[in-house]
Amino acid sequence: MIEQLAALPTYEAYKDSGVEWLGEIPAHWNLTRLSTRFEERRQKVSDKDFLPLSVTKNGILPQLDSAAKSNDGDNRKLVKKGDFVINSRSDRKGSSGVSDRDGSVSLINIVLTPNGIDSQYCNFLLKSYAFIEEFYRMGHGIVADLWTTRYDEMKAVILGVPPLLEQTAIADFLDRKTAQIDQAVAIKEQQIDLLKERKQILIQNAVTRGLDSNVPMRDSGVDWIGEVPAHWEVTRLKYIFSETNERTKTGQEVLFSLRMEQGLVPHNDVSDKHIADDNLIDYKIIRPGQMIMNRMRAAIGIFGLADKFGLVSPDYAVFNIGQNAFPEYFLRLFKTPLIGEQFRLNSKGLGTGSSGFMRLYTENFGDIKVSLPSKEEQVNIVTYIETQSAKIDQAIAIQQQQIDKLKEYKATLINSAVTGKIRIPEVAA
Repeated sequence: MIEQLAALPTYEAYKDSGVEWLGEIPAHWNLTRLSTRFEERRQKVSDKDFLPLSVTKNGILPQLDSAAKSNDGDNRKLVKKGDFVINSRSDRKGSSGVSDRDGSVSLINIVLTPNGIDSQYCNFLLKSYAFIEEFYRMGHGIVADLWTTRYDEMKAVILGVPPLLEQTAIADFLDRKTAQIDQAVAIKEQQIDLLKERKQILIQNAVTRGLDSNVPMRDSGVDWIGEVPAHWEVTRLKYIFSETNERTKTGQEVLFSLRMEQGLVPHNDVSDKHIADDNLIDYKIIRPGQMIMNRMRAAIGIFGLADKFGLVSPDYAVFNIGQNAFPEYFLRLFKTPLIGEQFRLNSKGLGTGSSGFMRLYTENFGDIKVSLPSKEEQVNIVTYIETQSAKIDQAIAIQQQQIDKLKEYKATLINSAVTGKIRIPEVAA
């Protein structure tokens, strides 16, 4: 059961801590500097002798083999089981936790050994959003991304610390309640995954089998397509799409980039990197109604429809679309895993065994066969997909809102418990 915070009791007596991030705390709690309850561990070790660990928002985890490594593996900090580790940089805000194993971390992290404080309680206390904000407030730097908090600054943070038995009781309570919240979040995330899968199946069935389940079917003669409505054609994409190669001579047009969900978006909306007009000369011109394909990522559905005049990368393919095709229909078809697999199989590599440089060239794209309903039916299919997708998207949005509220409740619950704003039932008033 996940209680409302208002339903949880408070302590009988409080005192003003004199510290903004703590506010009032239970009268019997001790006010003390962080340095009285933690000792900094500064011993340097090698990652050859001690397992390299990563300090993440999800806690202290074994470093992935793929993680970026420095050439200074002999210059790391020792971590012992039960130590609390926190990344000192503000661009890694919230990256911290109690380690469940011995290991080593990079020097950018602060390693603390609890002294007279329950390690699991300090995990909740030092990962609470109120403490995290206070931790970075005590730091220094020029701009937010370069802001750092050293231990010499951190150790002056004032903590409100309950008696040890009370710490353990609070930690046990938070363990149970946060596990319940995490389980509720996981269930809702599974429901979102199922809704997304349902939406994908709905789209794929609509663009490959039509809307009438009673219509006569026939074998398409193409293995990957299978059966299609008897009145549909089967044709190659080259008879529907023709590549155009119009280039800019000035580079003054708006540059667009392709994104999975948004399609074509202005480059300046998704990147801080400005590209001068001179560097855009010879980029491809796009016009409203054209289909744009990212050759290297066609297999995962990176296509877009142009609704404005502008530019795209020379590595994209730009297609004019035949009169018998409704562009929105093919945009949805090209985003299905079924045809995505065909795009992957028909892509060619620039080098030997280098899948990361596979491209779907126009001649290979054009040779792929697709089923083709009438243009009127294509329009009807898109209308159906939009209507049904909107319902599913609304259901997904509701689930996501509930997840956000659960996560917010979890953060508030932890913060309230470790600063004494609520008293857990197991603790006497």
